[in-house]
Amino acid sequence: MSSLQGKVAIVTGGARDIGRQVSLKLAAAGAKVCINYNSNKQLADETVQQIRQTGGTAFAVKADMTQSAEVKKLVDACISEYGNTIHVLVNVAGGLLARKVLADLDEEFWDAVMDVNLKSVYLATRAVVPYMIAGAAIVNFASQAARDGGGGGALAYATAKGGVLTLTRGLAKELGPKGIRVNCVSPGMISTAFHDTFTKPEIRTNVANATPLRREGQAAEVADLVLYLSSDAASFINGESVEINGGSYFA
Repeated sequence: MSSLQGKVAIVTGGARDIGRQVSLKLAAAGAKVCINYNSNKQLADETVQQIRQTGGTAFAVKADMTQSAEVKKLVDACISEYGNTIHVLVNVAGGLLARKVLADLDEEFWDAVMDVNLKSVYLATRAVVPYMIAGAAIVNFASQAARDGGGGGALAYATAKGGVLTLTRGLAKELGPKGIRVNCVSPGMISTAFHDTFTKPEIRTNVANATPLRREGQAAEVADLVLYLSSDAASFINGESVEINGGSYFA
């Protein structure tokens, strides 16, 4: 297993689904984890409890990642709890919000999707980097939608995730000389509440059947990849987007 023993990690959107699995995996590898959530305290508390029950260290902080003052609150809470060095930042927070085609895509909705998926990554990274040292790692979340334009009604979401790809590359160049690596993962169809909410069952079945591995991915499988990219095992990987989709799309 990749080791993060004694390191400090922040996971935005770290309370549910993929974010929860990332939090659990990082903690199991020895990291002290600050779990961010925005609305569901119960899920955040459950995630913290699961980590502590297995001997890990974690606590949860409510903060809206689209607001700079809230992001600062999260980072301040983390350094107050764990000290002035942050070794890992995983930007999971994001979402589709709703499926809207161009004709229905009003400006307010467009801005909201950009804020939660792209601005949040910028704000969190800007706030955390001053506390990072050489060997630190940032892992962002893009999506297969960033590569193929997404499914119906995902225009804004796919565009925002495309922005995450570009932001990741730019940050990798800027922060690399400081010894800070920046990568992202781009999941395809993963079995989560995201698709329970936004994707019809028949579409999920069709996508799974068209995938060479003939199934959806699991949140824990994505978290394993995040753990690897967060660790010294990936010490010469920088500026990459790693596709994790069972072979349904090749970058």
